[in-house]
Amino acid sequence: MNLAVRDIRHHLARFVLTTVGIGLLLMIVMGMGGIYRGLITEAILLVDRIGADLWLVQGNTRGPFAEISRVAANLEDRARAVPGVAGARRFVSHTVQRAHHGRPLRIVVQGLSWPEDRGAWLPLVAGRPLGQAHYEMIADRTLGLALGETIQLGKDHYTVVGLTQGMVGSGGDGLGFFSVADAQAIQFDEPPEAVRLERAARFERVTRTDLGRVQPALAERGAGPAADIPALGRPLVSAVMVTLAPGADPAAVAEAFSRWPDVTVYTTAAQRDLLLSGMVDKARRQLGLFRVLLVIISAIIMALIIYTLTLDKLHDIAMLKLIGARNRVIVGLILQQSLLIGALGYGLAWWLGQYAFPRFPRLVVIETADLLALAAIVLAISVLASLLGIGKALRVEPNKVLAA
Repeated sequence: MNLAVRDIRHHLARFVLTTVGIGLLLMIVMGMGGIYRGLITEAILLVDRIGADLWLVQGNTRGPFAEISRVAANLEDRARAVPGVAGARRFVSHTVQRAHHGRPLRIVVQGLSWPEDRGAWLPLVAGRPLGQAHYEMIADRTLGLALGETIQLGKDHYTVVGLTQGMVGSGGDGLGFFSVADAQAIQFDEPPEAVRLERAARFERVTRTDLGRVQPALAERGAGPAADIPALGRPLVSAVMVTLAPGADPAAVAEAFSRWPDVTVYTTAAQRDLLLSGMVDKARRQLGLFRVLLVIISAIIMALIIYTLTLDKLHDIAMLKLIGARNRVIVGLILQQSLLIGALGYGLAWWLGQYAFPRFPRLVVIETADLLALAAIVLAISVLASLLGIGKALRVEPNKVLAA
């Protein structure tokens, strides 16, 4: 009978507890790698899914994914006039937090350029795209909103007409899709008293000028709604997304936009790089560091466990040497137990992860390449961890059993 298996059967409870402990530790290592991958996936999800070729952002800024960007809404019409451009859409994105059913609700408000973009490209799992310009929204399931539910944001109420799955922002908050007009209404919503004070301030500024004294109607006009004042432009948007015509040269179109002094142009790949090197870079590096530390800790713990198991068998090992057992038998005993602990712990980690990882608050992405890499690491750790016990076992003198 195999000595390693026989020893495990003799100390089954201890072996099971040891394997479970190693399995839980490896599950954390596996989960940390999955969170690392999930962070990257969430960060670039919207950029990849939205289907834009070029991004026009505020001049001398790095775009809405790195900092505040504000461009005029009519930039959309200017972009359409450039040769090689098939279409242009406004981009509005911001985060709001409201109380809903007694709990905080954080929504990444995403504006769809109605009517060109109704959200048909979204991965809908229930409901439909936007059917009208106002008061409808598409919500991700992570927000906990039900199809047909109504939620108040600002002064208006919005009905959930569609549900998506896995559409979250870089912070892990679920996306809510509205028309651009509604997204701006939510973003620039102000309390009635603040609106009243702003109108009164405009009236006072106009009446202090000679033009306001000569034309009182002008002052009255200034005290009205901002939308009725021709001198005030439409609300600004975060960026404009450009889709190129088939066969168009992206470099040539980008060169044309780069000559505009009020905007900066980025490709989708550049926006993705800005996200990974800016907003999520520190969190990504921190998760990577924790993952490395956990692997090192796992190696140390496994080495200590194998060494402790070897110490418990020193009397038996001395007996084996006394009856003439070769060193390779003793080495095989310790190495096989170490490999069994590593293999069973890895299998347990993977099995538990299938149930635990989908319930994590952040996306956990486990890729096959990561599983294979971790399996190789566990194999190396198992072999290295056994060396400490093997070294101790080979130094045991056979006459120790006689002294006992």
